[in-house]
Formats: sequence, structure tokens, C-alpha cells
Amino acid sequence: MTGARIELKGNDEALAELDGYVQRARDKQGMFANIGMSLVTSTQNRFERGVGPDGSPWPPSIRALATGGKTLIESARLMRSVTYSASINGLEVGTNVIYAAIHQFGGTIQQKQRTAVLHFKTNKKTGQSRFAKPGKADRAQKVEIGAHSVRMPARPFLGLDDADDREIVRIAEDWIAGEGATAQ
Repeated sequence: MTGARIELKGNDEALAELDGYVQRARDKQGMFANIGMSLVTSTQNRFERGVGPDGSPWPPSIRALATGGKTLIESARLMRSVTYSASINGLEVGTNVIYAAIHQFGGTIQQKQRTAVLHFKTNKKTGQSRFAKPGKADRAQKVEIGAHSVRMPARPFLGLDDADDREIVRIAEDWIAGEGATAQ
């Protein structure tokens, strides 16, 4: 090489630090795991706030309106099911709950005509009946339920918001600099 040059050889500190950067850049699974944990937390926080990744509030559910509860959090099963899978090549965040897609994307549920058994418990003081679990009921009634459809509005919970974008960059920078905790 003509002109000027600098040559680094041996166990020089700069080479050792540079080699650490290169090794961390090659083994990205820990970085993706850290990002995955952050995205799961962010998604669960959106459940608590009842908003999508774009910040739009979810349409309230009929159950939440009736009971004063939160939409999509009656049992919190869907919220708690959000998880991640990290590899050296990338990251997946999602859930295996069967009804997740209808909440994420919305859609129409077609119900066929069917027979059901309804369970009731009678209040001894007032004589009024209310729905009850089978083990608590004092009577049951077989009923025909006609075919009908239910329109579910989209309530997206998976996705990235602006804060997620910034956090991903921060985690990646920390990982390459050797400051990210290994989360495998």
C-alpha cells in the first residue's frame, strides 16, 4: 500500500475490543432475547392501557362496558400468553391462544344453530333466577340457540410502537458495545 498506513498487530487492546464487537455481532441470539423480553413487556402494558401499537384506544367490549372491567383482560389469559422466540437469525413475538387472531384483526364469527343447557340458581329470598355454573345451579334448561353472527372489531395488540423502535435500537447498541445482559 502506498501513502500512509497504520498497522495493528498482536494483542493490542483495540484489537481485543474490536474482536469483542465482532463476536457479539455474530452471536445475536442474546440480543434478540433481550428485544423479545422488552416487546412482551410493551405488549402487556398496551393491554393494561387498552390501546393498539399505534396508540389508538380499543373499542370497549360489551363485557367491559357491563362490568366496568378492561377490554381483553377478563381472565388476562391472552395478555399472559404473549411470548417470544429468539434465535441467532431473528425474533418472533406472538401467542398461541386460538382466539388471538380475531382480536388482533377483527372479523365476523358465524355461529351455527345449536342446543345448549343453561344453568340457573334461584335466590331463596327474592325468588329470582340468575345464570350459574353447573355445580352451583339448582335447575337446568335445554334451549335452542338460533344461527347468528357476531362482528368483532379489531383490537390490535401485537406490533411495534415508536417507543419499541427506540428501545430496539438502544438494546442493539448496548449489545454490540458489550453492555447488554445475556438473556438466553
